[in-house]
Amino acid sequence: METAQPASRAAARPGARLDRARQAAPQVFERLRNAILALELPPGSPLSRTDLAAQFGVSSTPIRDALMRLEEEGLVDVFPQHATVVSRVDVGRAEQAHFLRQALELEIVRLLAEQHDDALVIRLDQTIALQQQFAKAGDFESFIAGDNDFHAQLYAASGKQDLWTLVRSRSGHIDRLRRLHLPSPGKAQNIVRHHKLITRAIEAGDADAAQQHLRKHLSGTLSELDKIRSHYPEYLTD
Repeated sequence: METAQPASRAAARPGARLDRARQAAPQVFERLRNAILALELPPGSPLSRTDLAAQFGVSSTPIRDALMRLEEEGLVDVFPQHATVVSRVDVGRAEQAHFLRQALELEIVRLLAEQHDDALVIRLDQTIALQQQFAKAGDFESFIAGDNDFHAQLYAASGKQDLWTLVRSRSGHIDRLRRLHLPSPGKAQNIVRHHKLITRAIEAGDADAAQQHLRKHLSGTLSELDKIRSHYPEYLTD
């Protein structure tokens, strides 16, 4: 397995100042969450409230609020009066997130296959084409964004956008496992292939095939858990 290379602590700083037209805490939360999921802030990274306030140019209050939201998602561990650190990847939480997502998306692809939405198929094919470009370029972050876009379109087309928001809020641990697994040889290509198969099944109105391909697609990372654990033992916990 090709090793994912998290950015250095200096490079991992959230960076640019915030948009003053928007509330600060949600922006801090989004930036820190994205950095954690991308492994720019790998498990064990310390998060100093004082340093974060200086980096973002805000008071301690939005930093505190953002860290509380990250703690609720299990992405940071807060030790009162001591430290806040990025949590290790909790395999149990990852498995529960996978169960939730699979249960929802199996029903969604069945519904979409029965609806025969040609416009959706065109949009999915366009997203897949972009993913292929990102995969060839080795642009994993853009590839992951494309992967999320593919699935978000499924929820939107079925009128279940709020469920996508729920799934995303529960997916921090499984998303980090996927990010660790993505650089493995052939992994990105397999994702693209599965997306194509799901799309073709939806286009053909074959609900059973759509579900079969989706189930295989979503199970790819957890089926390689032992390999991921052997490469990143310090990142994972049961």
